[in-house]
Amino acid sequence: MLDRDLAELYGVTTGNLNKAVKRNSDRFPDDFMFQISKEEFDLIFQNGTSSWGGTRKMPYAFTELGVAMLSSVLNSKTAIQINMAIMRTFVAVRQSITLKPTGTLAELQSEMSELKIYLDEIFTDQNDINEDTRMQLELINQSLAELQANKSEKKND
Repeated sequence: MLDRDLAELYGVTTGNLNKAVKRNSDRFPDDFMFQISKEEFDLIFQNGTSSWGGTRKMPYAFTELGVAMLSSVLNSKTAIQINMAIMRTFVAVRQSITLKPTGTLAELQSEMSELKIYLDEIFTDQNDINEDTRMQLELINQSLAELQANKSEKKND
């Protein structure tokens, strides 16, 4: 955003905004703000200075970071309110990242955990049944073998 538009947004004059930036120049590195060139200015406003209202120097453009930083160096009521909102947002984001999930996500996680436990129990039971079945089949085969052996002995007698 350009300095003129931000000054209007924050309720200060463009001159006061730029003075605050100069007094706090360490807070505004190149990735926070930069001054646009004459060529960029002409591209933006097509008709030179008529829509801008005239200017002695090229305006400053502020990145998202610069817009946020402005709220901490300007002393208007609006800037103070915006700065407080930014700080509250940072805290809320940090809390949402560090706190355990709530609501639907937490419920889904709980249900998934319960489902996993249930499936583990089913697989354990199935393995137990398979083992029992194998033992029973082995016993049946042994009994059949014994019966066949007894039958063979009786024929030979």
